[in-house]
Amino acid sequence: QVQLVESGGGLVQAGGSLRLSCAASGRTSSMYAMGWFRQAPEKEREFVAAINWGGGRTLYGDSVKGRFTISRDNAKNTLYLQMNSLKPEDTALYYCAASGTVIPTTTPRTYDNWGQGTQVTVSS
Repeated sequence: QVQLVESGGGLVQAGGSLRLSCAASGRTSSMYAMGWFRQAPEKEREFVAAINWGGGRTLYGDSVKGRFTISRDNAKNTLYLQMNSLKPEDTALYYCAASGTVIPTTTPRTYDNWGQGTQVTVSS
């Protein structure tokens, strides 16, 4: 099993930035693609971004393209999400996820391990 712990969430004004981190531990050798998802109250979980093991392939949800950047440091077993130009509609609980697949995907069910989430609140 892989344990994932997110951090870096908080309250920020619209237009501001936050950097989320996700520290992985446990059987990290089984991790390949990793991703970020988010869920706002009374809404379905939404894909945000994903990245392959080497970092050369990334995917982004349409609502965050051009504003968010996903990256990873495999030596530190850490995944990052740099969020710029934040909007009130970005307010959600952000989850980190790890997959045993090589190719990153946008589908939650392809991810085997999930963190507990970190709250991001963007005020207008």
